[in-house]
Amino acid sequence: MTETIFSKIISREIPATIVYEDDLAIAFTDINSQAPTHILVIPKKPIPKLDDCTESDQALLGHLLVCIPKIAQQAGLSDGYRVVINNGNDGGQTVYHLHLHILGGRQMIWPPG
Repeated sequence: MTETIFSKIISREIPATIVYEDDLAIAFTDINSQAPTHILVIPKKPIPKLDDCTESDQALLGHLLVCIPKIAQQAGLSDGYRVVINNGNDGGQTVYHLHLHILGGRQMIWPPG
């Protein structure tokens, strides 16, 4: 996998406002915010996109999902939030390092677009 802006955030080559970190994941505020609260949760393991996950990534993917409520609570999203994974070009993915968006702080509409 080629180096991405997210891998540079993990290695601290690029600064970010980190709101959560453990051995497997890191979360930081999105600089291109699409909601009042917009946090990205990424695995430290470089996985380009959801389609590239394998059975061996099952525990890591579960870990990412379990982290999200903790991060959302810490961010004050008690009224709810949306979790989004963009996959591939047509899915709107622009950085090819798997990441989950936590969006909140306002009423989300459906369909999103």
